[in-house]
Amino acid sequence: EERLVESGGGSVQSGGSLRLSCRASGYTVGSCMGWFRQAPGKEREGVVIRSDTNRTIYADSVKGRFTLSQDTAKNTLYLQMDNLQPEDTAMYYCAARRLLYCSDSSFSRRDYHYWGQGTQVTVSS
Repeated sequence: EERLVESGGGSVQSGGSLRLSCRASGYTVGSCMGWFRQAPGKEREGVVIRSDTNRTIYADSVKGRFTLSQDTAKNTLYLQMDNLQPEDTAMYYCAARRLLYCSDSSFSRRDYHYWGQGTQVTVSS
């Protein structure tokens, strides 16, 4: 059974940093994964995704501030978030696609089949 578990959220001041972790079981961390976020009253949006060819693509709003990485031995995906701003406040979710249906890069939440429970990030000004 595929399972994704996020951790690392918290409260920081503007300009601070956090590193989110997504530990996977039943699924090999790598391509066809991503991080999404959802602020209160807003749609869930993609933050960074990895395509079927392992290309990493960042949303414009986080480019240059967020960095995706992984630890293969720990089967864990990380999201390093630097220079956090109040508009980054949201619940952050790790997501993965069924490899059979992953043949491109997608920021659409509908293309992701497995989701973690989320971890809250709050940035104060």
